Amino acid sequence: MEISDVEREREELLEELTSDHGSDWAEQYGPASFGCHELLDRTALIADMVESHLVEHPACVGNRDWFLLAHQAAAALHELYQRVGAAHLIDDEAAPPKGKGHGPKD
Repeated sequence: MEISDVEREREELLEELTSDHGSDWAEQYGPASFGCHELLDRTALIADMVESHLVEHPACVGNRDWFLLAHQAAAALHELYQRVGAAHLIDDEAAPPKGKGHGPKD
C-alpha cells in the first residue's frame, strides 16, 4: 500500500468522524484527553498480544518470514505507543491543574 493510499484512507475516516460526530469530535481524542489515554492503553495491550500470541507462537518462530513480519508488527506498535505517550504526556503537563487557582472560585 502506497503512502498516498494510506493518507486517502485517513482522510476518508476523518470525513466520516466529522459527519457522524460533528466538527469538534477531535477534542475528545487529542493529546491529554481520555480518548488519547484509551489509545495508549489499547496500543500497549495489542503490542503485548502480538508478542505473546504471534511472535512467540511456534508456527511463527519456525518460519523466518512470518517471524520477521510479526516482529515488525510488534515493533511498530511499540513505536506507536512511544509517540502517542510522548504527545499525551507533553500536553497533559502543559494543561493547567484542575482546581488549583485557575478558575473564578479558586
